[in-house]
Amino acid sequence: MEQLHLPAAHQAQGTITLPGSKSISNRTLLLAALADGVTVIRDLLASDDTARMLEALAALGVPLENIGEHAWRVTGCGGSLPNKQADLFLGNAGTAFRPLTAALAFSNGHFHLHGVPRMHERPIGDLVDALKQVGAEVAYLGNAGYPPLQISPAQLDTSQPIKIRGDVSSQFLTALLMALPLTGQAATIEVVGELISKPYIEITLNLMQRFGVTVKREGWQRFYIPASSRYQSPGEMYVEGDASSASYFIAAGIVAGDVTVNGVGQHSIQGDIRFAEAAHLMGGRITYGDNHVRAEKTTALKAIDLDCNHIPDAAMTLAVMAMFVTGDSLQARTTTLRNIASWRVKETDRIAAMANELRKVGATVVEGADFIQVTAPEQLTPNAVIDTYDDHRMAMCFSLISLAGVPITINDPKCVGKTFPEYFKVFAGIAS
Repeated sequence: MEQLHLPAAHQAQGTITLPGSKSISNRTLLLAALADGVTVIRDLLASDDTARMLEALAALGVPLENIGEHAWRVTGCGGSLPNKQADLFLGNAGTAFRPLTAALAFSNGHFHLHGVPRMHERPIGDLVDALKQVGAEVAYLGNAGYPPLQISPAQLDTSQPIKIRGDVSSQFLTALLMALPLTGQAATIEVVGELISKPYIEITLNLMQRFGVTVKREGWQRFYIPASSRYQSPGEMYVEGDASSASYFIAAGIVAGDVTVNGVGQHSIQGDIRFAEAAHLMGGRITYGDNHVRAEKTTALKAIDLDCNHIPDAAMTLAVMAMFVTGDSLQARTTTLRNIASWRVKETDRIAAMANELRKVGATVVEGADFIQVTAPEQLTPNAVIDTYDDHRMAMCFSLISLAGVPITINDPKCVGKTFPEYFKVFAGIAS
């Protein structure tokens, strides 16, 4: 296995520019493909996840043209994908697999969707159940409730409210929202249980509106898609920098120096920009601009007890920041992150993975079904070898440990290619 040895570092200084948001990139690609007209997308993330979406859209007959670095011209198909039969390999890209499942279920064709083994362990049953309520034909080819899937033509009827669970993954609701305009029928979605990761739904609704479809909602429980909705190209779209990736550099500035992050700012449409607020609660010094966030070193980080439903991905960075907390008692050094059940169904079981690896660097960790409690040691353990579980965010989070002045080894560092292929190069540019 490839390893990356990060030397002990004591400061983080500089300015970095973020790659595009994965969530916005893949949503925008799919909406552009389904719209009337041609869309030029700029600052698109170049990563494994977006590569899987681009490959899938090409296989479905959508005209795509790379017109420059991080820029693509997408000729929309007006709601009717040209190829009605396709075999799509989607790797471990949930932001491609879930929305494509819903869109293809409403596309009157024969489609086989599959991915890497971990993708086949990530639940999709709640989305499939919702699609079947309107008559979609979706069959499991392996274990019930999980990919791979076979989709067949179907007669669709959206006259009854569509019920979907909201407490497993917000991607299920996102997929349903984005796909329903393809039916041409009015539709109502009712969310069962608490909706997690609401900021990701806000991204979805914001982007749908930019493409000409306005969804009405009653709180977070009922959503209405008008009849005869059609996506219309906005002409040109710029993808924001990835706010989840911003968290690592904001954290680096707070624990070790002065870092400015370009590409997101106080008006970002991404919920993970609120990571900066959580970091401020820990004592971080944060200032904002329209397109940047600056983080400066604080004298002493303090523990927090926080509901992290609004920042599910970026909360992982808080778990590692908890290792920098100081205090005279165990209680003073104990951080609790709650309402993170969605970690269990991500690229890996992130609660279990985070607990395992934090213990390697000296933490005392308690994990629950939907929380993690991290008590920082008085001294971190040097030379830990961190397993990353083919999870990009595990690799990026644990790079921060080196800023405590302890060397650390990251296994399989190339897993960051999912969202930020140049991460370790950029990190090395600010750490010393």
